[in-house]
Amino acid sequence: MEHPLFVPSQIWVAPFAALLVGIAVIPLVAPAFWESNVRKLGVSLLLGLPVLGLYLVEHPASLTHTARDYVSFIVLLGSLFVIAGGVMLDGDLEATPIVTSTFLGLGALFASLVGTTGASMLLIRPVLHTNQERRHVVHTVVFFIFLVSNIGGSLTPLGDPPLFLGYLQGVPFLWTFRLAPAWLLTTLLLLGIYYVWDRRAYARESPSSLRKDRTELKPLRLLGAENLWLLGGIVASAALLGSPWREIAMIALALVSLIRTSPHIRHANHFSFHPILEVVVVFLGVFLTMMPALDLLRARGAELGVREPWQYFWATGLLSSLLDNAPTYLAFLALGQGQQLAAEVVGVPHEILLAISLGAVFMGANTYIGNGPNFMVRSIAERRGVRMPSFGGYMLYSGAVLIPVFVLVTLVFFGR
Repeated sequence: MEHPLFVPSQIWVAPFAALLVGIAVIPLVAPAFWESNVRKLGVSLLLGLPVLGLYLVEHPASLTHTARDYVSFIVLLGSLFVIAGGVMLDGDLEATPIVTSTFLGLGALFASLVGTTGASMLLIRPVLHTNQERRHVVHTVVFFIFLVSNIGGSLTPLGDPPLFLGYLQGVPFLWTFRLAPAWLLTTLLLLGIYYVWDRRAYARESPSSLRKDRTELKPLRLLGAENLWLLGGIVASAALLGSPWREIAMIALALVSLIRTSPHIRHANHFSFHPILEVVVVFLGVFLTMMPALDLLRARGAELGVREPWQYFWATGLLSSLLDNAPTYLAFLALGQGQQLAAEVVGVPHEILLAISLGAVFMGANTYIGNGPNFMVRSIAERRGVRMPSFGGYMLYSGAVLIPVFVLVTLVFFGR
């Protein structure tokens, strides 16, 4: 017999809220403490173990499902991280606004082919290397997270985990091309904003830095190209295999990359396992502590009064900014089923599914924990000497840049 839906008390959302506060505050008040992944693991376990105990007693089936999702999530991100770390775009271009804007635009397109994680890990290092002579680069990494690590993954089910889950639920593979107009509008707007912003930042660079940037040029060349075939294997595994063979294949491909790729390439890439281990330990706490919040959403989501497509866009998006966007997508997918409109896919009206999909993918960019690659890009940038904003500082960027863009998306695509 199927286990009934478990509805925890609202007090069980407190560990998740405390984890969010910890991620935001601890790096500011105790940066040396937060640098250690072991200490991050301690915080995750301190807050996650009470929830683990609750679900072991009250709803072990939900715990098993969450554990399976967590393992799949980590295996996918980890294998893409390892394989992409074996590919190097060697060279140093002049870090003009048009060059970096081109990097971001290509990344936003590439993300739908190899996933936001694969594109992020492939391109963040050459972007940082090209901009290494410049002082004002924080905004470049932030816009990279916006475009390459999130919004770029909108066009195919391989681009971002929520869309892949939709594909597994029966959404046709080519259906996601319906998101292309919103992807194009949002990408062009953000590239335009970035270009204007970077032109102003470029003008503030010292003459000596710009002179050094112009003189230390080196043509691009691709090293470790055989890893591109392994990335293709990851994409094929995600599209064609079910669990656990999907995860086994991904781990095998990552091991092949580790064994066959020259250590010199990874050394030149400044490759280390620190960023992916940070994702492992932080998202362990996220996956554990978010279970009560998701169960309350599933049980009482109808009480939110979400009926119109624009409401689904914002409700899915804002919760995807704080919860993992993949299970949030599934929760609102279930909420959208049964809406009585003519044209439907997997029991959800097309307009509502469009809103859920865009909200989950786009607004994963609102916070560092909205999508797995966000944390990895931040960690890689910090280890390359970029002083990235805090959790709250990053949200000032996303609030000032993304929210007005998303308001425009609402008016254009859901304003009827």
